[in-house]
Amino acid sequence: MGRRPQPHIKERLLDACADHALAHGLPDRLEPLATATGTSARMLIYHFGTRDDLLRAVLGRARQRQLDTFGDLLRARPDEPYTTTLNRAWISITGPDGQPYLRMFGQLRESAEQQLWPNFRRTATTDWLGPLEDGLRSIGRPDLATLVLAVIRGLLMDLDATGDTTRTDRAFRDFLEAVEDLSSGHCSTACRPQEHVSGDTTGTDTASGT
Repeated sequence: MGRRPQPHIKERLLDACADHALAHGLPDRLEPLATATGTSARMLIYHFGTRDDLLRAVLGRARQRQLDTFGDLLRARPDEPYTTTLNRAWISITGPDGQPYLRMFGQLRESAEQQLWPNFRRTATTDWLGPLEDGLRSIGRPDLATLVLAVIRGLLMDLDATGDTTRTDRAFRDFLEAVEDLSSGHCSTACRPQEHVSGDTTGTDTASGT
């Protein structure tokens, strides 16, 4: 009789594989993951079935971590304007905490990797609309979620292509000023962003490492 599946071992292996993939990229072979988890390719196949099943599980685990982390960053807070919340989320997404996710999911743009998650581009868009709508509701403009998401995604593509953090940070702050203007008729002056979002660029640049 074969051994019964051991879910706790599978979960531990999956977390270790996700850690490795986020740090080094999604491998095209099982050996790097086997080394990272201290096991063998054969044992990974035993727990996950096939190489592609394992890679899909790794992508799913990493994606859930990203949604949990940045979904919390996008949540409206009663003690600050939502444009300030968005600015802090942008700094985190483009900084050291967010870069591993951007690298990993950027791989899914390649045709070979798209086979692992065929509808990823759609999912990667719709996943964020709910959190943004909830946050923007605090300033009376949940309808701006699509616009905000499109700007974030576009600037992330720009940053990936050029590496120009200073320019893309400035562009996002300029956009937040426009969001403030669009929402000015829907909330009180308490909704206005803090100074470092709308005017002074020094503090934000320092926080983002640019």
